[in-house]
Amino acid sequence: MSSTWTSPSQRTVRVLKGPPLLFIDKRRWSCPTSVSTGINSIRGDGGLQRTKKLMAEANQLKDEGNAYFQSGEIDKAIESYTQAIKLCKDKKVLAIIYRNRSACYLKKENYTTAASDASRAIDVDAADIKALYRRCQALEKLGKLDMAFKDVQRCATIEPKNKTFLDTLRRLGAEIQRHTTILALRILALFSVLSNPTYDAANNLIVLAREDAGAERIFQNNGVPLLMNMIDSGKPAMMLASIRTLSGMCTGHKARVSGAPTVMAIDNEELALATCNLFQCINDSLTCGDKRIYGKEEAMVLDSNKDLMTILLSLLEMVASKKVSGLGRDQALNLLTKNVPRKNKKENDHTKTLFLIDHGLKKILKVCGQIPDLPDQLPMTDDSQLIASVLLTKMYDDLKCDPERDNFRDVCDEYIKAKFDPKDMDRNIHAINVISGLLQGPFEVGNAMVGRQGVMEMMVALCASEREVDQLVAVEALIHAASKCSRASFIITNGVSLLKEMYKKTKNEKIKIRALVGLCKLGSAGGDDYSMRQFAEGSTEKLAKQCRKWLVNPQLDTRTRKWAIEGLAYLTNDADVKDDFVEDEPAMKAMFELSKDKTILYAVACTLVNCTNSYEKKDILPELVQLAKFSKQHVPEQHPKDKKDFIEKRIKRMLKAGVTSALTVMVKADSSVLTDQTKELLSRVFLALSQDVKDRGTIVAHGGGKALIPLALEGTNPGRVKACHALAKIASVSNPEIAFPGERVYEVVRPLVSLLATDRDGMENYEALKGLTNLAGFSEKLRVKIVKEKALPEIENYMFEDHEQIRRAATECMCNLVSCKEVQERYLQDGNDKMKLLVLLCGEDDDVLQIAAAGALAMLTAAKKKLCTKMTVVSTQWLEILQRLCLHDNPQVQHRGLVIVFNMLNSDDSELAKKLLECEIMEILSVIGKAEDNLKRQDSIDVARMCLVKGMDLGLIKPFTS
Repeated sequence: MSSTWTSPSQRTVRVLKGPPLLFIDKRRWSCPTSVSTGINSIRGDGGLQRTKKLMAEANQLKDEGNAYFQSGEIDKAIESYTQAIKLCKDKKVLAIIYRNRSACYLKKENYTTAASDASRAIDVDAADIKALYRRCQALEKLGKLDMAFKDVQRCATIEPKNKTFLDTLRRLGAEIQRHTTILALRILALFSVLSNPTYDAANNLIVLAREDAGAERIFQNNGVPLLMNMIDSGKPAMMLASIRTLSGMCTGHKARVSGAPTVMAIDNEELALATCNLFQCINDSLTCGDKRIYGKEEAMVLDSNKDLMTILLSLLEMVASKKVSGLGRDQALNLLTKNVPRKNKKENDHTKTLFLIDHGLKKILKVCGQIPDLPDQLPMTDDSQLIASVLLTKMYDDLKCDPERDNFRDVCDEYIKAKFDPKDMDRNIHAINVISGLLQGPFEVGNAMVGRQGVMEMMVALCASEREVDQLVAVEALIHAASKCSRASFIITNGVSLLKEMYKKTKNEKIKIRALVGLCKLGSAGGDDYSMRQFAEGSTEKLAKQCRKWLVNPQLDTRTRKWAIEGLAYLTNDADVKDDFVEDEPAMKAMFELSKDKTILYAVACTLVNCTNSYEKKDILPELVQLAKFSKQHVPEQHPKDKKDFIEKRIKRMLKAGVTSALTVMVKADSSVLTDQTKELLSRVFLALSQDVKDRGTIVAHGGGKALIPLALEGTNPGRVKACHALAKIASVSNPEIAFPGERVYEVVRPLVSLLATDRDGMENYEALKGLTNLAGFSEKLRVKIVKEKALPEIENYMFEDHEQIRRAATECMCNLVSCKEVQERYLQDGNDKMKLLVLLCGEDDDVLQIAAAGALAMLTAAKKKLCTKMTVVSTQWLEILQRLCLHDNPQVQHRGLVIVFNMLNSDDSELAKKLLECEIMEILSVIGKAEDNLKRQDSIDVARMCLVKGMDLGLIKPFTS
């Protein structure tokens, strides 16, 4: 299918630096909404190189690297060795190359990489004395004296008469002894001070514990009991220092971890976080989850399962213990969320999740059911129930099969049934609150619990209770239960009048706001379908107005104001409410300020998605609409204010109010609360905001470019695609140095390359190609990164595309990539039609396409002289196309054609040069070269004159003499 395009608008894209031939004045075109796949007859790619040829090339590159190293050109040597590593298949040769590159990195003082390369060589040959000594040198510079000593000790064992090894061995031995003595004295002095501990001494222990030698000394000198005494002192500063010291000791060392004490958190946020970090360090050490290099030999602990089980049981004990503070309970739940469910569903082992269900699910449900207003409850924070719900979701999602999920539901059902008691109302509302927690977590399970006989009726009956706490719990449960249309219908029938009555009569603001949110949710049951309004005209606007009033009232407590956002999350399905809300700038700013609270992220994200209309909408065929009307079926109707121009106005107002800054803060939230679903919603909002090219600068200025990178790498598949698309839009028009400062720019490449997949739509393909074009024009490192991400085959594929704009974008991208050596090598390879395609694209009747294709040919023929000859072989039409380029009306096309001619004359192929100057090219050069200087065509005139001079130098043109 063909696509309709809007008019082009000019833009500037950063281009490759170099001589005038290097491209490009580009245009930004509106994007294709569809793409039809058309493949020309010349498709094909190079065959596989034989192993012998690869090895020959690898050895040649190794020899080049050796030569560069001898001449002191270390950077070039590293580059040659790196290329050789990619080609080499022989392990022994590969070890030599790694060893040689290690020497280069030692010269560059990049000691970490030098040690890593030397280790790879040693992995192949443990007696490689050169690699051992180079690793010793690198480790010594990194301060890892004990490891360096062991390496040089092995060297001295292999060559016991080598004076260099013996001198190094003595020197390192003396240095280690001196360092150990000083360390021992410092620790003994600290221990004597800590018999009557001071804050400074305790902090010195933290510093020592971060070093391997210091941590080992503390451990061997019975430091753990002393640290436990500091914890028992009850002084927060001393407790914090001792916990952090324990964390340093346990990091990356299994032996010290085994039997390490567990510390129950008290009601202090810093202590809770420190204790959480201690547990995490212990867990990472036992599971080898900590991949960092600490410079110590890994202790031999054969079986860590017992210790891991002890930690897990300790955390479960903390979850349900009344002795643990609310902050400590939150951290325990966070640790379980992070460490129990599988991070990668491809892993088979999920026994920890099954163990947690058997031994801890009821304890987690107990946390969900806590009601702070009742006596004898667990200490809780405002976030505890939500964190428990997130953990329940992760556990349920980690299950593999239906029997496991049935068991999960059965445990929940058994727990809730046991709590229902007609004679004890406190137990009943505890059960209802558990269902609320499940509805906020694994909704499928919560919905099944709500469907049990009598549960919905119990919720409605509690709304009419005289006790405020009953009303509070019941209203919250009704709000969460109304997510399913069938439940919403039941509540609309049975509970709306109760909610209205509570809203009007109650004096308790907490109940009032929850009743309002319940009405908001029921009022939005029809979604954005204009014909499915649940309440009378104007009712939803009145509810939204009250929510906005509460939202901007700083005198109300934060929790009440957050419920107002929950109400707006439902009501903004109505287009009238959206318009009123975005016009109320103070309300929007109040919501953005509250979004810093991690518990309200999802509601804020839902509100923004509704306001930008970035939710998923199915295309409805007109024929089906007519058929539905004919058969008297319901047909959804779009609100007049949900049309494109209204959406654009809303987005402008939101950007003015600072929505980008708010989104950036939300992306940085704790991963346990920032769920994949929330990430997807944020990605949708970013994509909607970046539709207008004029707004992309504002998004970049407020940190939107940086915030999109993690969204593009993690989350649901639709969410990642949306974030990648938004990144592509920003990357295509922004200076990469500003949009993605520092090393972040290299993280942008992979998301853009992922959009080149053939299952993505034409719009995404096009935007990704434009973004990669801009990045490829920025630096050589970025071009290499694009090649490493295997983008070249996809870009070449789109150069065959039938759709004009996609083909142009792919050719422009290739033009900016051809200065990369690896790309040039691909064009030199035999058995493919890459050069032929570029030559034929130069013959198309499309100025922009010709500029890109001819620019690529100009750079390739300048960089690789062999390609000048290859160009004449791949197509019989090359001379005709070259003549057309040289005679082109567009100065840029003509300039590139003439540069190609100059490169061919300069290619050391006398036959080719002779053939060029014996045909019409000679006349064209003469006419252009004799022309008077012209500012618009001066580049072409200058190159034509250079060609004529080169012809005279070759003796193919004789100067005219009178």
